[in-house]
Amino acid sequence: MFSVKNLSYAYPKQKELTLKNISFEIKKGEIFGFLGPSGAGKSTTQKILIKLLENYEGSIIYDGKSLNQMNQSYFEDIGVSFEMPIHFSKLTAMENIRFFQKLYKNTIDVEDLMKKVGLFEDKDKLVSEYSKGMKIRLNFVRAMLNHPNMLFLDEPTNGLDPVNAMILKNLIKEFKHEGGTVFITSHIMSDIDQLCDRVAFIVDGEIKEIDSPRNLKLKYGKRTLKVEYKEDNQTKMSEFSMDDIAQNEALINILKTKSIETIHSGETSLEEIFIKVTGVGLTK
Repeated sequence: MFSVKNLSYAYPKQKELTLKNISFEIKKGEIFGFLGPSGAGKSTTQKILIKLLENYEGSIIYDGKSLNQMNQSYFEDIGVSFEMPIHFSKLTAMENIRFFQKLYKNTIDVEDLMKKVGLFEDKDKLVSEYSKGMKIRLNFVRAMLNHPNMLFLDEPTNGLDPVNAMILKNLIKEFKHEGGTVFITSHIMSDIDQLCDRVAFIVDGEIKEIDSPRNLKLKYGKRTLKVEYKEDNQTKMSEFSMDDIAQNEALINILKTKSIETIHSGETSLEEIFIKVTGVGLTK
Protein backbone atom coordinates (compact mmCIF):
# COMPACT_ATOMS: atom_id res chain seq x y z
CA MET A 1 0.00 0.00 0.00
CA PHE A 2 2.86 2.34 0.89
CA SER A 3 6.47 2.25 -0.22
CA VAL A 4 8.57 4.86 1.59
CA LYS A 5 12.18 5.24 0.50
CA ASN A 6 14.87 7.56 1.88
CA LEU A 7 12.36 9.89 3.52
CA SER A 8 13.89 12.94 5.19
CA TYR A 9 12.20 15.99 6.62
CA ALA A 10 13.18 19.14 8.49
CA TYR A 11 10.68 21.63 9.84
CA PRO A 12 11.03 25.21 8.56
CA LYS A 13 13.75 27.20 10.32
CA GLN A 14 15.17 24.02 11.85
CA LYS A 15 18.59 22.85 10.72
CA GLU A 16 18.36 19.37 12.21
CA LEU A 17 16.38 16.73 10.39
CA THR A 18 13.35 15.31 12.17
CA LEU A 19 13.30 12.30 9.82
CA LYS A 20 16.65 10.97 8.64
CA ASN A 21 16.52 8.91 5.46
CA ILE A 22 13.95 6.36 6.64
CA SER A 23 12.59 3.57 4.45
CA PHE A 24 9.75 1.11 5.06
CA GLU A 25 6.82 -0.55 3.34
CA ILE A 26 3.24 -1.13 4.44
CA LYS A 27 1.67 -4.16 2.81
CA LYS A 28 -1.92 -4.17 1.64
CA GLY A 29 -4.23 -5.66 4.22
CA GLU A 30 -1.83 -5.44 7.16
CA ILE A 31 -1.89 -3.53 10.42
CA PHE A 32 1.43 -1.70 10.67
CA GLY A 33 2.53 -0.31 14.03
CA PHE A 34 4.83 2.71 14.20
CA LEU A 35 6.41 3.07 17.63
CA GLY A 36 8.89 5.32 19.33
CA PRO A 37 9.38 7.76 22.21
CA SER A 38 7.99 11.30 22.14
CA GLY A 39 9.79 13.45 19.60
CA ALA A 40 11.14 10.48 17.65
CA GLY A 41 9.33 11.37 14.41
CA LYS A 42 6.12 9.32 14.60
CA SER A 43 3.69 12.20 14.20
CA THR A 44 5.83 13.84 11.53
CA THR A 45 5.83 10.63 9.49
CA GLN A 46 2.07 10.28 9.82
CA LYS A 47 1.49 13.92 8.88
CA ILE A 48 3.53 13.41 5.72
CA LEU A 49 1.66 10.23 4.82
CA ILE A 50 -1.70 11.98 5.17
CA LYS A 51 -0.45 15.00 3.19
CA LEU A 52 -0.51 17.51 6.02
CA LEU A 53 3.22 18.13 5.55
CA GLU A 54 4.96 18.51 2.21
CA ASN A 55 8.42 19.54 0.98
CA TYR A 56 10.01 16.31 2.13
CA GLU A 57 12.94 14.54 0.51
CA GLY A 58 12.66 11.00 -0.72
CA SER A 59 9.98 8.91 -2.38
CA ILE A 60 6.51 7.90 -1.17
CA ILE A 61 4.43 5.63 -3.38
CA TYR A 62 0.81 4.99 -2.39
CA ASP A 63 -0.95 2.11 -4.13
CA GLY A 64 1.35 2.46 -7.13
CA LYS A 65 1.17 6.27 -7.41
CA SER A 66 3.49 9.00 -6.20
CA LEU A 67 1.95 10.69 -3.15
CA ASN A 68 3.25 14.05 -4.37
CA GLN A 69 1.20 13.77 -7.54
CA MET A 70 -2.09 12.74 -5.91
CA ASN A 71 -4.89 15.31 -5.75
CA GLN A 72 -7.85 15.74 -3.40
CA SER A 73 -9.14 12.30 -4.40
CA TYR A 74 -6.52 10.87 -2.02
CA PHE A 75 -8.61 12.02 0.94
CA GLU A 76 -11.53 9.96 -0.36
CA ASP A 77 -9.33 6.90 0.13
CA ILE A 78 -8.01 7.43 3.66
CA GLY A 79 -9.48 7.77 7.13
CA VAL A 80 -7.68 9.51 9.99
CA SER A 81 -8.30 9.40 13.73
CA PHE A 82 -6.11 11.91 15.56
CA GLU A 83 -5.05 11.39 19.16
CA MET A 84 -6.90 14.49 20.38
CA PRO A 85 -10.57 14.22 19.34
CA ILE A 86 -11.78 17.49 17.83
CA HIS A 87 -15.48 18.01 17.17
CA PHE A 88 -17.97 20.86 17.01
CA SER A 89 -18.96 20.88 20.69
CA LYS A 90 -22.18 22.89 20.17
CA LEU A 91 -23.51 20.33 17.71
CA THR A 92 -24.84 16.89 18.52
CA ALA A 93 -22.79 13.81 17.63
CA MET A 94 -25.00 13.04 14.65
CA GLU A 95 -24.90 16.66 13.46
CA ASN A 96 -21.11 16.42 13.55
CA ILE A 97 -21.16 13.22 11.53
CA ARG A 98 -23.66 14.55 8.98
CA PHE A 99 -21.49 17.63 8.48
CA PHE A 100 -18.39 15.57 7.72
CA GLN A 101 -20.35 13.17 5.52
CA LYS A 102 -20.97 16.04 3.11
CA LEU A 103 -17.22 16.27 2.46
CA TYR A 104 -17.13 12.83 0.81
CA LYS A 105 -18.61 11.29 -2.30
CA ASN A 106 -19.26 7.91 -0.69
CA THR A 107 -20.12 7.23 2.94
CA ILE A 108 -20.98 4.26 5.15
CA ASP A 109 -24.08 3.31 7.16
CA VAL A 110 -23.35 5.64 10.07
CA GLU A 111 -26.12 4.41 12.35
CA ASP A 112 -24.82 0.85 12.21
CA LEU A 113 -21.30 1.96 13.20
CA MET A 114 -22.67 4.24 15.93
CA LYS A 115 -24.43 1.20 17.38
CA LYS A 116 -21.25 -0.88 17.23
CA VAL A 117 -19.24 1.71 19.18
CA GLY A 118 -22.06 2.20 21.69
CA LEU A 119 -22.97 5.79 20.79
CA PHE A 120 -26.30 5.35 19.02
CA GLU A 121 -28.41 6.09 22.09
CA ASP A 122 -26.44 9.30 22.63
CA LYS A 123 -26.35 10.35 18.98
CA ASP A 124 -28.55 13.41 19.63
CA LYS A 125 -26.58 14.58 22.66
CA LEU A 126 -24.34 17.64 22.35
CA VAL A 127 -20.68 16.65 21.98
CA SER A 128 -19.86 19.09 24.79
CA GLU A 129 -21.70 16.65 27.06
CA TYR A 130 -19.66 13.67 25.86
CA SER A 131 -16.97 12.10 28.02
CA LYS A 132 -13.43 11.79 26.66
CA GLY A 133 -14.02 8.13 25.86
CA MET A 134 -17.20 8.95 23.93
CA LYS A 135 -15.36 11.61 21.93
CA ILE A 136 -12.63 9.09 21.07
CA ARG A 137 -15.22 6.61 19.82
CA LEU A 138 -16.90 9.36 17.79
CA ASN A 139 -13.47 10.15 16.36
CA PHE A 140 -13.24 6.58 15.09
CA VAL A 141 -16.69 6.81 13.48
CA ARG A 142 -15.59 9.96 11.68
CA ALA A 143 -12.42 8.24 10.43
CA MET A 144 -14.54 5.46 8.93
CA LEU A 145 -17.15 7.74 7.33
CA ASN A 146 -15.86 7.53 3.75
CA HIS A 147 -15.33 3.75 3.73
CA PRO A 148 -11.53 4.20 3.48
CA ASN A 149 -9.05 1.69 2.13
CA MET A 150 -6.28 3.09 4.35
CA LEU A 151 -6.79 3.96 8.00
CA PHE A 152 -4.45 6.09 10.14
CA LEU A 153 -4.95 5.72 13.89
CA ASP A 154 -3.08 7.75 16.51
CA GLU A 155 -3.47 6.35 20.06
CA PRO A 156 -6.94 4.97 19.16
CA THR A 157 -7.76 3.43 22.56
CA ASN A 158 -6.08 5.95 24.86
CA GLY A 159 -8.68 7.01 27.43
CA LEU A 160 -11.04 4.11 26.81
CA ASP A 161 -12.10 1.58 29.43
CA PRO A 162 -11.18 -2.07 28.69
CA VAL A 163 -14.63 -2.95 27.28
CA ASN A 164 -14.79 -0.06 24.81
CA ALA A 165 -11.11 -0.49 23.94
CA MET A 166 -11.81 -4.11 22.99
CA ILE A 167 -14.82 -3.05 20.89
CA LEU A 168 -12.62 -0.62 18.97
CA LYS A 169 -9.85 -3.19 18.52
CA ASN A 170 -12.35 -5.70 17.16
CA LEU A 171 -13.60 -3.09 14.68
CA ILE A 172 -10.01 -2.45 13.57
CA LYS A 173 -9.51 -6.20 13.04
CA GLU A 174 -12.80 -6.34 11.13
CA PHE A 175 -11.61 -3.49 8.91
CA LYS A 176 -8.45 -5.46 8.17
CA HIS A 177 -10.32 -8.70 7.43
CA GLU A 178 -12.40 -6.78 4.89
CA GLY A 179 -9.21 -5.82 3.05
CA GLY A 180 -8.32 -2.54 4.75
CA THR A 181 -4.81 -1.42 5.68
CA VAL A 182 -3.97 0.28 8.97
CA PHE A 183 -1.11 2.53 10.14
CA ILE A 184 -1.25 2.79 13.93
CA THR A 185 0.78 4.65 16.53
CA SER A 186 0.28 3.93 20.22
CA HIS A 187 2.08 3.84 23.55
CA ILE A 188 -0.19 1.01 24.70
CA MET A 189 1.99 -1.96 23.83
CA SER A 190 -0.74 -4.53 24.52
CA ASP A 191 -2.80 -2.94 21.72
CA ILE A 192 0.14 -3.17 19.34
CA ASP A 193 0.76 -6.78 20.32
CA GLN A 194 -2.87 -7.75 19.78
CA LEU A 195 -3.38 -5.85 16.53
CA CYS A 196 -0.20 -5.48 14.50
CA ASP A 197 1.21 -7.79 11.84
CA ARG A 198 4.48 -5.84 11.86
CA VAL A 199 5.91 -2.96 13.85
CA ALA A 200 8.63 -0.40 13.24
CA PHE A 201 10.59 1.38 15.97
CA ILE A 202 11.74 4.91 15.20
CA VAL A 203 14.35 6.62 17.40
CA ASP A 204 15.74 10.12 16.82
CA GLY A 205 14.32 10.15 13.29
CA GLU A 206 15.82 6.79 12.31
CA ILE A 207 14.16 3.39 12.08
CA LYS A 208 15.94 0.88 14.31
CA GLU A 209 13.78 -2.23 13.91
CA ILE A 210 11.01 -3.56 11.65
CA ASP A 211 9.53 -7.00 12.21
CA SER A 212 6.52 -8.90 13.51
CA PRO A 213 5.87 -8.75 17.27
CA ARG A 214 6.55 -12.51 17.45
CA ASN A 215 9.93 -12.28 15.73
CA LEU A 216 10.95 -9.34 17.90
CA LYS A 217 10.04 -11.28 21.04
CA LEU A 218 12.15 -14.19 19.86
CA LYS A 219 15.06 -11.90 19.02
CA TYR A 220 15.06 -9.97 22.31
CA GLY A 221 13.76 -12.70 24.62
CA LYS A 222 15.65 -15.45 26.45
CA ARG A 223 15.52 -19.08 25.34
CA THR A 224 14.61 -20.27 28.80
CA LEU A 225 11.73 -21.94 30.59
CA LYS A 226 10.74 -20.97 34.13
CA VAL A 227 8.79 -23.44 36.24
CA GLU A 228 7.12 -22.56 39.54
CA TYR A 229 6.17 -25.51 41.72
CA LYS A 230 5.26 -26.50 45.25
CA GLU A 231 7.86 -28.13 47.49
CA ASP A 232 7.66 -28.42 51.27
CA ASN A 233 4.60 -26.11 51.24
CA GLN A 234 6.62 -23.40 49.54
CA THR A 235 6.60 -22.05 46.00
CA LYS A 236 9.94 -22.57 44.30
CA MET A 237 11.18 -21.59 40.87
CA SER A 238 13.69 -23.23 38.53
CA GLU A 239 14.88 -21.93 35.16
CA PHE A 240 16.06 -24.14 32.30
CA SER A 241 17.64 -23.53 28.91
CA MET A 242 15.42 -24.50 25.97
CA ASP A 243 18.36 -26.11 24.23
CA ASP A 244 17.92 -29.89 24.48
CA ILE A 245 15.09 -29.30 26.92
CA ALA A 246 13.46 -32.64 26.13
CA GLN A 247 16.50 -34.39 27.61
CA ASN A 248 16.76 -32.16 30.70
CA GLU A 249 16.40 -34.67 33.55
CA ALA A 250 16.03 -32.03 36.25
CA LEU A 251 13.06 -30.48 34.44
CA ILE A 252 11.51 -33.86 33.71
CA ASN A 253 11.84 -34.83 37.36
CA ILE A 254 10.07 -31.63 38.49
CA LEU A 255 7.25 -32.19 36.02
CA LYS A 256 6.82 -35.77 37.19
CA THR A 257 7.11 -35.29 40.94
CA LYS A 258 6.06 -31.73 41.83
CA SER A 259 2.78 -29.82 41.88
CA ILE A 260 3.27 -27.31 39.05
CA GLU A 261 1.86 -23.81 39.55
CA THR A 262 3.10 -21.92 36.46
CA ILE A 263 5.29 -22.46 33.41
CA HIS A 264 6.64 -19.47 31.44
CA SER A 265 9.00 -19.13 28.52
CA GLY A 266 11.62 -16.39 28.52
CA GLU A 267 9.63 -14.50 25.90
CA THR A 268 9.93 -10.77 26.50
CA SER A 269 7.18 -8.18 26.23
CA LEU A 270 6.84 -5.37 23.70
CA GLU A 271 7.25 -2.93 26.59
CA GLU A 272 10.68 -4.40 27.32
CA ILE A 273 11.57 -4.43 23.62
CA PHE A 274 10.49 -0.78 23.36
CA ILE A 275 12.84 0.16 26.19
CA LYS A 276 15.74 -1.87 24.75
CA VAL A 277 15.37 -0.52 21.21
CA THR A 278 14.66 3.12 22.09
CA GLY A 279 16.86 3.38 25.19
CA VAL A 280 14.07 5.21 27.03
CA GLY A 281 14.65 5.15 30.77
CA LEU A 282 18.13 3.65 30.44
CA THR A 283 21.31 5.34 31.65
CA LYS A 284 23.71 5.87 28.77
